[in-house]
Amino acid sequence: MTKASQLRDMAVDELVNAVDEINKELYTLVNEVKRLKKNEKPHLIPLKKKEKARLLTVLHEKQLGISKPARGN
Repeated sequence: MTKASQLRDMAVDELVNAVDEINKELYTLVNEVKRLKKNEKPHLIPLKKKEKARLLTVLHEKQLGISKPARGN
């Protein structure tokens, strides 16, 4: 799982490719469940969905030109 701060350092093309890759993985996982009525790794589906949402959020921020400040610890 990639953190949003790491995703913000990626280029737009890399983000688009990552979204495509996540979509393919999700399609495979969901179809495995539908076809076999079971899944060896059911926990991956919600994790992939969250990662996809994170990718799309950062991609949308970049398209709008929004920059998030780094959190200071």
